[in-house]
Amino acid sequence: MAAAAVDSAMEVVPALAEEAAPEVAGLSCLVNLPGEVLEYILCCGSLTAADIGRVSSTCRRLRELCQSSGKVWKEQFRVRWPSLMKHYSPTDYVNWLEEYKVRQKAGLEARKIVASFSKRFFSEHVPCNGFSDIENLEGPEIFFEDELVCILNMEGSTLWKSILFNGKALTWKYYAKKILYYLRQQKILNNLKAFLQQPDDYESYLEGAVYIDQYCNPLSDISLKDIQAQIDSIVELVCKTLRGINSRHPSLAFKAGESSMIMEIELQSQVLDAMNYVLYDQLKFKGNRMDYYNALNLYMHQVLIRRTGIPISMSLLYLTIARQLGVPLEPVNFPSHFLLRWCQGAEGATLDIFDYIYIDAFGKGKQLTVKECEYLIGQHVTAALYGVVNVKKVLQRMVGNLLSLGKREGIDQSYQLLRDSLDLYLAMYPDQVQLLLLQARLYFHLGIWPEKVLDILQHIQTLDPGQHGAVGYLVQHTLEHIERKKEEVGVEVKLRSDEKHRDVCYSIGLIMKHKRYGYNCVIYGWDPTCMMGHEWIRNMNVHSLPHGHHQPFYNVLVEDGSCRYAAQENLEYNVEPQEISHPDVGRYFSEFTGTHYIPNAELEIRYPEDLEFVYETVQNIYSAKKENIDE
Repeated sequence: MAAAAVDSAMEVVPALAEEAAPEVAGLSCLVNLPGEVLEYILCCGSLTAADIGRVSSTCRRLRELCQSSGKVWKEQFRVRWPSLMKHYSPTDYVNWLEEYKVRQKAGLEARKIVASFSKRFFSEHVPCNGFSDIENLEGPEIFFEDELVCILNMEGSTLWKSILFNGKALTWKYYAKKILYYLRQQKILNNLKAFLQQPDDYESYLEGAVYIDQYCNPLSDISLKDIQAQIDSIVELVCKTLRGINSRHPSLAFKAGESSMIMEIELQSQVLDAMNYVLYDQLKFKGNRMDYYNALNLYMHQVLIRRTGIPISMSLLYLTIARQLGVPLEPVNFPSHFLLRWCQGAEGATLDIFDYIYIDAFGKGKQLTVKECEYLIGQHVTAALYGVVNVKKVLQRMVGNLLSLGKREGIDQSYQLLRDSLDLYLAMYPDQVQLLLLQARLYFHLGIWPEKVLDILQHIQTLDPGQHGAVGYLVQHTLEHIERKKEEVGVEVKLRSDEKHRDVCYSIGLIMKHKRYGYNCVIYGWDPTCMMGHEWIRNMNVHSLPHGHHQPFYNVLVEDGSCRYAAQENLEYNVEPQEISHPDVGRYFSEFTGTHYIPNAELEIRYPEDLEFVYETVQNIYSAKKENIDE
């Protein structure tokens, strides 16, 4: 009976949504239904916000059902932006209609800014002040971020994508990612700086490690709450094992959030035995000896997912679990191999390094003596290096490891890990002259943020006037770079029909293969002859090519993430074209068609005749191949 009433009413709703003045009979049929049925209909998911607005204007009863803080508008908000619901408490009073309006406005502003970035910053890296429009936006930051995430994750219908992106999907996603990366990193860095202001006895090692994880992975959904929940589940497994060892163990009575410590060594030992069984035998956690120099080993969310890490990350996990179960382990900044120490001496007694057992979480929780610790690293060390360290020192070591890995980067020409780790280290120690100089040199090498380079160099000169040689060199060349940018006039347009370009065979957007090295790539620019300097030509042995440097050269984005400058004679069409997984694809192209990339508006301005040649090439190469297969 109720189902029939709902079906009948559902037929009336579309009419109410479409007609400004519905017929009295239809309206009467609808409003005479029980309130629960009406609310069910209005929350069914087939009505838009505009529909609800029109329905609520028809009569008092429907207006009351569609009140701004009621279930109907809450459902509209939830269906449209489900990821935002976690920010609201079920007990809070919320004006859902107003929230809907504010979120809608934030989305429009976000799209407007993203759309402007390609035109404003196509020819350069987004400058430091390029994000000022975003920082000055009104309304909750989470709404703006949510719209950027929606752009990045937009994989819906072709119709919706065409409405939202207007044929610029890859370019929109490229700049949405850059903006979201910047916003989240700024917020995380501010949180980290506030965290570092805590007194020395504030020992939330896990919280600090999560900030580092978040900063290096700002586009991932990483939270202390989620990581703590995963650790809590491991603690539950340890408790289950501990119950089998000692059913009356005091740790089993601990409640979540308690920080009581057990003083009896035998009871502590039972906890550690249970931990070792669960972590290393049951869950198969282990030190990553095979891929030690991988940044993932330092990110706590990855340590939990992959169940592997390096000494410091494994130690932080082990330390966190032990403390939750009442074992007061402490971190030891031991050289080359981070350790934990476990006190064996009496409380209040004067202790030395021999009153502790040292735990190697990387080595399956093995318990070591002082002599075994030295054997582990192959050298004798002073007693000071067996001492406990505070949170800041632990984080310094984690970031120092990332910094070392960032310096080892080869393929990633953006040096993102190095840039992120420098930011983190300088947030903790802002007056480290050598790291400031490295940061200035890195930005100079990448050709980005010249104004920021000058600020860093000025700070270095204030801290250490003895650096005037290196500082003076960089200042001079940075100022020259700024002047050259000012002298650039207009956009260089390259026409395929121009006589001097008659030897150019390939066009932007084509998927190519390198004949010698075998890599796949996409062309995003070309020159009629090699435009690099004599030193580059000599180093790359260009003269050994049959046509030398007097042939067209192509700027290509390579599938390994690098950007290269390839001679025409070394390239050939890729008979099996595929998307090129390169972070800068969206900077130059708006769409991948399956055979080639479509240049975005800014790239097309610079190569206005190339698209016609691309269509002709695709028709000749790939259509002919399809016909041969069909035959």
